[in-house]
Amino acid sequence: MLPSEFLERIRTQAYIDSVGLVKALSGPAATSVRINVRKWSQQINGYERVEWEPDGFYLPGRPLFTADPLFHAGVYYPQESSSMFAGEMFRQLTAGKDGLRVLDLCGAPGGKSTHLAHLVGDDGLLVANEVIRSRAAVLAENITKWGTGNVMVTNADPSRFALLPDFFDVIVADAPCSGEGMFRSPVAVSEWSVHNARLCSERQRRIVMEAWPSLKPGGILIYSTCTFNPAENEENIAWLASVAGARSLPVTLPDAKSLSATLPGVRSHPGSIPGGSNIVPIRFSGIEGYGFHPGRIRGEGFFIAALRKPEALLKGPAHTRVKDYRKGAGSGGHRKESLKPSKEAFALTAPLATFGSERVVMLNGKITALATEAALSSFIGERLPVIKWGTMIGELKKNDLVPAHDIAMSVRMREGAWPVFPLSLEQALSYLRLEPLKVSSMPEGRVLVTYRGVPLGFVNNLGTRVNNGYPQGWRIRMEIPPGLEEIL
Repeated sequence: MLPSEFLERIRTQAYIDSVGLVKALSGPAATSVRINVRKWSQQINGYERVEWEPDGFYLPGRPLFTADPLFHAGVYYPQESSSMFAGEMFRQLTAGKDGLRVLDLCGAPGGKSTHLAHLVGDDGLLVANEVIRSRAAVLAENITKWGTGNVMVTNADPSRFALLPDFFDVIVADAPCSGEGMFRSPVAVSEWSVHNARLCSERQRRIVMEAWPSLKPGGILIYSTCTFNPAENEENIAWLASVAGARSLPVTLPDAKSLSATLPGVRSHPGSIPGGSNIVPIRFSGIEGYGFHPGRIRGEGFFIAALRKPEALLKGPAHTRVKDYRKGAGSGGHRKESLKPSKEAFALTAPLATFGSERVVMLNGKITALATEAALSSFIGERLPVIKWGTMIGELKKNDLVPAHDIAMSVRMREGAWPVFPLSLEQALSYLRLEPLKVSSMPEGRVLVTYRGVPLGFVNNLGTRVNNGYPQGWRIRMEIPPGLEEIL
C-alpha cells in the first residue's frame, strides 16, 4: 500500500501519469548492469541495451551477483538504469573537454562514481566522497574493483569542500532523498513520511550549498534524486539557481522507444508525442529537469537537472581562487606532510604498471600510484580526509615486492607482470571464499589468478600450500546454490 499523502500529491502533478505510475510501482523492478569496457571487450549478446547508456544492459531477471566472479573482478556494476542517465548528461555537458576535476559528492555505494571514473578518463581526476564512514569503505571497495586508478575516495562532510574554493569543473550530487522512486520496495514505503520528505529537501539544500564554493565559476552541477517530490527536485533546483545566480542547462533526450514488447502493461503518458522521449521534461521557474517515471521507462523513479555556476562572482574569502596548488597555501590543517614522487618506487613500479612517475610515491610504507600528480594529491589531502589515494602497488618485505590487491584490479597493470594461472568457476568461487585452492601445475611464487581472462587477485604458491591474497573483508560468506547461470 502506497502512502495516501503520496497518492494525493502525484494526482496533482501535471507531468505524472498517476494511474500508470501506481500500476508500474506494483510490478517488478528491472535489473540492469553497466559493463567496464576496459576489462571486458567481448560482444554482449542476448541483452537489450539501456536507451541512454552504450555500456548499460537490461537483464531478464535479477541474478545472484555475489556468485559471479566477474562481478568481484570489476567487469560490470549492477546499476539502476535511470541513474545511468547521469553519465549521458555528463557526456553532453563536458563534450570536448579533458583533464577535468570532478567531485561525486554523495558517492556510495559507487554506481555513479565508477561511471564517472570511466568518463573522466586517464587525464582527469574524480574525487568520490561519502560522509558515512562505513559507506565510504564500500565506495572504496567498488572503486578498487573498477580499477581505473584516477579516483581519490574521501570521507568528508560537504562543508569541508569549501576548503577547495573554485576547484572542481563538475560536481555531481546524487542527494539523499525520500526515496519515492524506490516504492517497489516495502522498506522504502515504510520509511517515507511527509515530515521526512521535508527534512530531505532541507538537507539537500544544505549539502549542495556547502559544496558550492568548491565549484569553479562556469562549472557544472549535476543534481539528482530518486524521488518524484517537487520540493526535493525542481523546487530545490529553482531555489539554488535563484540564490546562486546559476543557469539551467538542458540536454538532448533520446527518442522514445516502444516498451510494450519488454515491459507488458506500459501505458502511454497523456503528454507523449510521436518521436518524443519517454523521459519527461520538468519545467519550473526557468529551470528544466528530467523525470524518469516507471510506466514510461523501465528503470526506477529518478530526477536529474544541471546548473552552470556564473562566471562572475562576488569577491570574498569563500570565493578565493586557487591560483597555484603547488605552493600549498591555505591548508585546511588536515594533513601536514606533502607527497613527493619516489624515483626508487617508480623504478619498481614501471615494469608492473603504466603509471607516470609524477604519481608514484611511498605512502605509509607502501608503494602507491596516486590518482593524480603528487602535488595536487597533497593539496587535496591537506584539506580532506582521504581513505583511498589511488592504486596501491604493494610493499617491500625483505627486498621482495608483495603486490597489493589494488594492482590486480587495475586496468593499468602490464600484461606479463606476474605469472598467470586461470581458474575454473568452482576454483574461482573457492578463491573468493578464501577456501584452500586445489590446483595442480600452478607456478610457484606470486601468481595472478584469473577467471575467463580477467584478474581476480594474487596467490603465493609455496609448493606445499597456496596462500590466498584476496582481501579478508571482501570474501564471499554466503552459501552458493548449485546450477547458477553466468551473466556474461
